[in-house]
Amino acid sequence: MNMLKIVAVPMHPEGRKFVAIFAGIAVLLGLIWQPLFWLGLGATVWCYYFFRDPVRTVPQRGGLVLSPADGVVSLISEVAPPPELGLGDTPVYRVSVFMNVFNCHVNRSPMDGKVTQIAYHKGKFVNASLDKASEHNERNGLAIETEDGQHRIGVVQIAGLVARRIVCFVKVGDMLKAGERFGLIRFGSRLDVYLPEGINPAVSVGTTAVAGETILADLRGDQASVQSTSI
Repeated sequence: MNMLKIVAVPMHPEGRKFVAIFAGIAVLLGLIWQPLFWLGLGATVWCYYFFRDPVRTVPQRGGLVLSPADGVVSLISEVAPPPELGLGDTPVYRVSVFMNVFNCHVNRSPMDGKVTQIAYHKGKFVNASLDKASEHNERNGLAIETEDGQHRIGVVQIAGLVARRIVCFVKVGDMLKAGERFGLIRFGSRLDVYLPEGINPAVSVGTTAVAGETILADLRGDQASVQSTSI
């Protein structure tokens, strides 16, 4: 891990208080026993790294659905979207991106569009890599509609085993640009993207995704179908 590259990356404001807490604990540990200070310092650097907010190169071509999170595509399946998002009950492709504690956790809008629905759902904190996490875990979902009204997608922030805080920066009626920051989750979790009916994924399970850059699907509908599977 290149330390210079870490400290050179901007940190999201949400992380400032946590870095301050970690740093304070490191100082206190150092007063108890000096070697503990270095352990605390390492944890502080990790905290800064967790809340990093790097600049991303967002594809400018319209009609693309981008990954909302850094991580690995852990699941692709055909399921009905969460009912609270108002996207209907027809099964569509769901692409899940799992974030571990070393991934950047700033979430970005998958496409240009208007936020038509936001729904928070209390729930459990089981392993976010499991399929059942989409239904049982604490989550916050957004429905986003393209400007022409032809397509709507769902993007759902899902808490995990150690994640205990979902943050959403936007509200119903907001207009988002593809790659624009809309929230984050602390500390390790998953995001689900529900594609419009008839749209196939352009990724496969195991793909490493980069928020705001990796193309999950093309709304022009010319991508080959991906078989439902999971890891």
